[in-house]
Amino acid sequence: MGELSLMIDGLGIPESTRWRDGKVWLCNWGAGEVLAVTADGERELIAQLTPQTLPFSIDWLPDGRLLTVDGPRRLLLGLEADGTLAPVADLSSLGEGRANELVVDGAGRAYVNGGAGSVALVTPDGSAETVAGGLKFPNGMALIDQEHTLIVADSYVQALIAYEVSEDGSLSDGRVWAELEHAPDGICADDDGAVWVATVPGQRCIRVREGGEVLHAVPVDRGCFACMLGGDDGRTLFIAAAQWRGMDAFAKEGPGLTGQLLAAPRQPAPHAGRP
Repeated sequence: MGELSLMIDGLGIPESTRWRDGKVWLCNWGAGEVLAVTADGERELIAQLTPQTLPFSIDWLPDGRLLTVDGPRRLLLGLEADGTLAPVADLSSLGEGRANELVVDGAGRAYVNGGAGSVALVTPDGSAETVAGGLKFPNGMALIDQEHTLIVADSYVQALIAYEVSEDGSLSDGRVWAELEHAPDGICADDDGAVWVATVPGQRCIRVREGGEVLHAVPVDRGCFACMLGGDDGRTLFIAAAQWRGMDAFAKEGPGLTGQLLAAPRQPAPHAGRP
């Protein structure tokens, strides 16, 4: 596997890494920016939220429309042709807490988690309903097994939780897919059925199989908030990392500028699933 290389530096807290149209996309928390980054490190501002928006996450509808979660307002927003963000759905069904992560399936249904430890399903008509609950701190999500399984990273229980996805998008049979040593954050899947997990306290990304066996690890010198497989062959792991001093320091001093987008090429298997 290839050595880590630095793509861009000086971010706040980079999150929600995605690969699309030959670019790495991410959310820059603290600046309210949705960025697209080329292989040579050139960045483009795609959408602008208020800097106080935290958390927020991105994914796309099948027609190519960008969606983003506005966590504090519990809204799912869509990027319009004129560059503005317009409400798509009210996520109040998630409860009083902030909405967090987002993943969209092939039918255009969006799963959004957060709130009181729940997952909501937003259908293409904009209606939203809670389809899973009982999570402690739901974080990154991925659809695997031809979208028959939704994996949710539960940071507080240090585990990946799997749900069976019904034809109508509803979830059932929540079970522990893998127990982990450190709290998981963003995740993505590969074509061998393994899941890559970014962890902030563990300062690494690990590749695990169902049951929890760790197959590979990419250590980083700071917390890892998200990861995504991409590149021309789907085997480069793009890592969003930053120094993390705790929520109190974040609230008082802001995110700082230690955020980085890193690339680790030649991973064992290419990207699979969604996002």
